[in-house]
Amino acid sequence: MGCLFSKKSKSKSPEKEPTPTTVEEKTNSSSNANNIDLGSNTAEDPPKQYSWDKREKVDPKDFMLTGLKDATVGRLPGKLNGQQFVIQDCDNCKIFVLDHSATITIDDCTNCCIVMGPVKGSVFFRDCKDIKCVVACQQFRTRDCQKMEVFLCCATQPIIEASTGMKFGCFQYYYPELAFHFKDAGLSIFNNNWSNVHDFTPVSGETNWSLLPEDTVVLDHVPAPDPESEFKSVRVSAEASRSIVPMTKGGRRKESDESCLFVFFAGDYTTANARKLIDEASGKGFVLIQTKEVSMRPEDVSRVFQNEAEGLLEWITNGPVTALELNGDGVVEACKSMASDMFSGTKVFVSDNRNTSSRDVDNFFNFADMQMGL
Repeated sequence: MGCLFSKKSKSKSPEKEPTPTTVEEKTNSSSNANNIDLGSNTAEDPPKQYSWDKREKVDPKDFMLTGLKDATVGRLPGKLNGQQFVIQDCDNCKIFVLDHSATITIDDCTNCCIVMGPVKGSVFFRDCKDIKCVVACQQFRTRDCQKMEVFLCCATQPIIEASTGMKFGCFQYYYPELAFHFKDAGLSIFNNNWSNVHDFTPVSGETNWSLLPEDTVVLDHVPAPDPESEFKSVRVSAEASRSIVPMTKGGRRKESDESCLFVFFAGDYTTANARKLIDEASGKGFVLIQTKEVSMRPEDVSRVFQNEAEGLLEWITNGPVTALELNGDGVVEACKSMASDMFSGTKVFVSDNRNTSSRDVDNFFNFADMQMGL
């Protein structure tokens, strides 16, 4: 290298006295020059790809319905996959959003029937009138709405604001993908505060909301998709026996002074066992008042189960517990019998007698309500 540089410094400029070269040397020199100039951007190398270049392009129109009238519209399973959705300015429409989503807002709609798959966050109705809907969500809220019938599953306390003529019933609905959509949205079928409505703007002497009759049939209010619509292939049902969410009595008056607390500890078949108990208890004439799925700490176990706590501490490490309040004369003894006959290999807690059962129910559900409110 040193010799070359020393020679170059002594020689004339190469532009004035070019050094003779062979054809082969010229070819190699040209190739090398091209490689040096182009670097990694040669025709042979593909352009660098970034993560945002690989994302599928999203069209906002796919995630909204606006300005429709006298139409049957919505989204089939698999079309939203957890995205936000907007419904606005629709009149006399049947809307089926049969997928899980992040949030849904409904603005300025009139005389519509709306079915929504599970919503991970909030469902917010604003300036709507004459709406009948089926909704499952983490949070439910209305503002400036009139005359709504809502079949609701809500993990937190539903809130109405500046709204009148609101009626609520328990979520009762089924389509084949619904259980998976609940899971994808992070919602539990056992956490449903549908009847615990908070009126943010109450009016003295007036009632802005009420509960629908217990024998209300969902499909009489929110019809199934029309046979000629694109949703006809989705097997929709609103029968209580097929509903993903258990039918609960909620805040309605209890028919008996006797209730029983029945708790399943986490396991492979917790949901199936809870459903089996509900079916068996309903067949015996008992009523399901409320359900909750909640995680517990050791100090929670001691406070809720008191004298029975020591034998239950190891079981809370497996996951959330699922609790049910069943009501009816003789329900405590019936539940103890069902626990022995049907769930002998499963860890459960059942109220021991009717003298302590009310305390058990209050201890657990007061604790659960506080946890859900955190």
